[in-house]
Amino acid sequence: MLIRLLRTHLGPYKKPIALLVLLQFLQTCASLYLPTLNADIIDNGVVDGDTGYILRFGALMIAVSVLQVVCNVGAVYYGARTASALGRDVRAAVFARVQSFSAREVGQFGAPSLITRTTNDVQQVQMLVLMAFTLMVSAPIMCVGGIVMALGQDVPLSAVLLAVVPVLGVSVSLIVKKMRPLFRTMQERLDTVNRVLREQITGNRVIRAFVKDGYERERFKGANTELTDVSMATGRLMALMFPTVMTVVNVSSIAVVWFGAHRIDSGGMEIGALTAFLAYLMQIVMAVMMATFMFMMVPRAEVCAERIEEVLSTESSVVPPAEPVRELRRRGHLEVRGADFRYPGAEESVLRDIELVARPGETTAIIGSTGSGKSTLLGLVPRLFDVTGGEVLVDGVDVRTLDPALMARTVGLVPQKPYLFSGTVATNLRYGKPDATDDELWHALEVAQAADFVKELENGLDAPIAQGGTNVSGGQRQRLAIARTLVQRPEIYLFDDSFSALDYQTDALLREALKEETADSTVVIVAQRVSTIRDADRIVVLDEGRVVGTGRHHELMAGNETYREIVLSQLTEAEAA
Repeated sequence: MLIRLLRTHLGPYKKPIALLVLLQFLQTCASLYLPTLNADIIDNGVVDGDTGYILRFGALMIAVSVLQVVCNVGAVYYGARTASALGRDVRAAVFARVQSFSAREVGQFGAPSLITRTTNDVQQVQMLVLMAFTLMVSAPIMCVGGIVMALGQDVPLSAVLLAVVPVLGVSVSLIVKKMRPLFRTMQERLDTVNRVLREQITGNRVIRAFVKDGYERERFKGANTELTDVSMATGRLMALMFPTVMTVVNVSSIAVVWFGAHRIDSGGMEIGALTAFLAYLMQIVMAVMMATFMFMMVPRAEVCAERIEEVLSTESSVVPPAEPVRELRRRGHLEVRGADFRYPGAEESVLRDIELVARPGETTAIIGSTGSGKSTLLGLVPRLFDVTGGEVLVDGVDVRTLDPALMARTVGLVPQKPYLFSGTVATNLRYGKPDATDDELWHALEVAQAADFVKELENGLDAPIAQGGTNVSGGQRQRLAIARTLVQRPEIYLFDDSFSALDYQTDALLREALKEETADSTVVIVAQRVSTIRDADRIVVLDEGRVVGTGRHHELMAGNETYREIVLSQLTEAEAA
């Protein structure tokens, strides 16, 4: 998964990567050449007392060192730029895929996990790439080059390398093999901490209302402890890595000095050559240590790449049309024909054989007991879900063939849980129509019965709104959400229990103002309050996912037992009449 992810997203950066590899090659070659120069200075300059030789080759060493530094700086610069670009592109790809998901896919992964995958998981892959460009590219060149240069200094002494490199490789491989499953567990537990923390921040008022501070502290402590435990296990393996490598390094250095001393004593080797050989041994070991450091990061990056690919490879159940319809007659005629909807893996359908017609200039209400499928039915129109059977038609065209931009202009949804974005009142109201004038905003606020409280806010339309609209009340949030849809002026208005947080007086005033504003539009209302929908032109009664009655209030009161039970649970017989 990691290789596939990198191959896909590093493709556009072939030229910077090629330049980076060239710079790393040059700086590694310079590093490998320096011990040989040092050996020459010792053997031919220091031993013979030739000052001129020392100065000439010393100047050459300085020039090679400068070349090494320049190439290294350039390689790190291009490596950092390319790794950052990769992180940006992968985050953008994950974000774009999540934006295409329907409510089903978002629920499948969960919001906390999607946040972790878009941020922490991408960061782990980005760090791996950065380390690979700055360390891993030069490591194999230095390792192979070091062996070659060491052989050039003394072949018999190079036998030490035959023992050192395999021992290091086997030791590192065994440790890395044990680390990989721990990293997957770590990312999953990071998801859990993210989820618990998000729930506690969002549900802070509920926690305080039920005095559950202690319980929530223990719940977070449990999730945090689980993450700490797996992090400690991983840390112990990491701590084992470097002592293992350093033990092998020190033992090999002792062996080189021991055998090298005997070679010098027998006249088979010069002192400068032994110095160079030790330098090459350290370069080889450093290359192995750099590779070791990379191998420590690879398992976690692999796990993160798998989690990222899970998101990128998940197709939305709401697929954009291949040849979208970009124009409608724009009359606002809505029809649902024999619609069924079943969640994946569910034994029964949530909606079955739904028939519904909503015409321009009329208000159609949907009512039913909790869990009867009202919100799901409304969600089929703007394609929050797609029907698993039947059709949903807007102006005679199946919504699955409509261009998403056309759908957004035609259908306006006020969801059951209104959500406001961080910004200002004006930025939220202009969400569906960026070029709306201030007069249009104030008009929508007047209709939504929100103008008075917005005028009282400091800065009015420019008053700040917190994420989720948490700095305004539930009723104010609902009215701002209604005003946002009114600014858009669609042909079809969908109100999903959008008046539940309003008092009866505001509810009545708002419905009266909406009648005039939406006189030529199609209005579909889902509501629990009978008073909100009793004057509708058509009332559709749902029960366990089926339509069990359609008609006006007085018709249903006379002939539909389900509707009558709902009404009498809220009103007296006289009030209902």
